[in-house]
Amino acid sequence: MATGTTTVGFEQELWDAADKMRTNMDAAEYKHVVLGLIFLKYVSDSFTEKYEQLKAEGYGDEEDRDEYLADNIFWVPKEARWEVLTAHATNPDIGEVIDAAMDAIEKENDSLKGVLTKNYARPELDKVRLGELVTMFSNIEVGSSAAQEKDVLGRVYEYFLGKFASAEGKLGGEFYTPSCVVRTLVEMIEPFSGQIYDPCCGSGGMFCQSARFVKEHQGNIRGLSIFGQESNPTTWKLAKMNLAIRGLEANLGPHNADTFHDDLHKTLKANYILANPPFNVSDWGGERLLDDIRWKYGIPPASNANFAWLEHMVHHLNPSGGVAGTVLANGSLSSATANEDEIRKKMVLGDVVECIVSLPGQLFYSTPIPASLWILRKGNRGSSTGKILFIDAKKLGHMVDRRVKELSDEDIYYIAETYHKWKNEEDYVDIKGFCKSATYKEIELQDYILTPSKYIEAKEEEPDSEPFDVKMKKLSQELYKLYEEAHILETEIKSKLEVIKNGVQEI
Repeated sequence: MATGTTTVGFEQELWDAADKMRTNMDAAEYKHVVLGLIFLKYVSDSFTEKYEQLKAEGYGDEEDRDEYLADNIFWVPKEARWEVLTAHATNPDIGEVIDAAMDAIEKENDSLKGVLTKNYARPELDKVRLGELVTMFSNIEVGSSAAQEKDVLGRVYEYFLGKFASAEGKLGGEFYTPSCVVRTLVEMIEPFSGQIYDPCCGSGGMFCQSARFVKEHQGNIRGLSIFGQESNPTTWKLAKMNLAIRGLEANLGPHNADTFHDDLHKTLKANYILANPPFNVSDWGGERLLDDIRWKYGIPPASNANFAWLEHMVHHLNPSGGVAGTVLANGSLSSATANEDEIRKKMVLGDVVECIVSLPGQLFYSTPIPASLWILRKGNRGSSTGKILFIDAKKLGHMVDRRVKELSDEDIYYIAETYHKWKNEEDYVDIKGFCKSATYKEIELQDYILTPSKYIEAKEEEPDSEPFDVKMKKLSQELYKLYEEAHILETEIKSKLEVIKNGVQEI
């Protein structure tokens, strides 16, 4: 395993090794075991590199806590350093040693208090497997300056989050938004500097991609002020660790909290908002917030939080050009129940809806249904005033496994470039089957329904130029192959049934 490598092959190799050690443990539980160890390795690597630097220079005290804090490096007490864990990797007390290390680091670093996983000593966690994980992570550097420059740990952490989300299925969607969706939003709203906010931040993926965008455009990530909130206490901890790993300072509040009923950033007017709120939440307690200041466009129904999220975001936008990009269920584009159609109409006429993108289905681990991106802007809309850009991206993307689809870099660029051309009036043209700039009058004729397909002219199907005999030969070959596979499966099933039958007879 090459130290410092950042290729997908390296990430996959590391995942395969870690997953092999999981045995019968649920992905939801194992996630915290692995990610906690990765974080501990990062903290220790960062500390060790600074320690060796001070030791080599000779004029600094390598055990002076302030030397580390000055460089924004977590202070790691002697009993919590990685070499201590490595020395105990093959001992049955490895769980207690890790718990003690986590506890010591929390006590010495205020920003990590109540964040780290500290239940490695529990009996049901196989200590042999745990020791093997420690040994495996000992072979990679994740916190050194060279590793940070290549974002080794950030990539591994994000890769593992995606893998765990896939393994957990529907529950995985609660803490993870597919990176291709996040990147699409980031490329569209371009959060280069200023205040950035996510009211339902999950594990912090929106912030990490925003920081990556800034770095790729030679900017300074310190120009971003990060604000977030998350209601799930476990996910809130994941976000704190994820951002610490990236070296990103963030205000996620002193604890997890419900955004609607305990808004931790009440006075915030952000330059950028990025969010993927949970779809169609029916028990968000809207009946207790009927007179809330955030409901400028109408009271959202207590039966569905979609428009509550939208109005909350608009409320927190900077009035001088603040822009939000969010993911919502497609129902929000056309729903007409409990005042939702009126809220949508008022938002359109209030000139805050700038662009709608229909995404392909199967992008999310939590649901196979297609969703949409809403781009909202408050003030400074310029030439786009009185119009909304509709993009139909449902035919983009490719399958990465049997259940999940992904947008390619080219897909993301195509969507973002189309939006920026339209917004900046740079050679934009409507494209059949893909995009349309619609006026408010056109939208009024559609009763303010914002489903892109209502505005985008269907693309004419290209004639099939493949000769009939060639196509039939190809289809016949595919069908024959399927028959062969079916026969092999049938033989295997019969064989297994015979084994079961014989076993029953012997009993």
